[in-house]
Amino acid sequence: MRASHMTIAQMMHPEHANALGNVHGGWIMKLVDEAGALACMRHCNRRVVTVEIDSMVFRQPIHVGDLVILDADVTYTGHTSMEVEVQVVAENPVSGERTHTNTAYLVFVALDEDGKPTPVRPVVPENPAEKARNAAARARQERRLALRS
Repeated sequence: MRASHMTIAQMMHPEHANALGNVHGGWIMKLVDEAGALACMRHCNRRVVTVEIDSMVFRQPIHVGDLVILDADVTYTGHTSMEVEVQVVAENPVSGERTHTNTAYLVFVALDEDGKPTPVRPVVPENPAEKARNAAARARQERRLALRS
């Protein structure tokens, strides 16, 4: 799982703000999608596409001037799909204060050179924490599949 880890950090500017002066949720969703895609590409060495985004709850606002840090890890793999967990933290770059604002789970599919789904290698949890994350991810994927049928 560690081999797929990806971190993205970006300063939030006025063009990222909504009418309330906070960072627009859509901008955060874009960054979450990018971080997730990069972690999946790192895992499978292929291009990927987003298939599904589980619900995203915005627990705390992110402000203009904050540094947004996104940490993404592949937590589950199917035949051609991967689940990625993305943690979002806002950091005040002056005080260093950090606030966890979001956790998101996304599913991506790996693509071959013709743009068709292609198999991915299994993710390998190496310690008890990773095994627990993988088991929770497997349960989420089973719920997703049950909802589709």
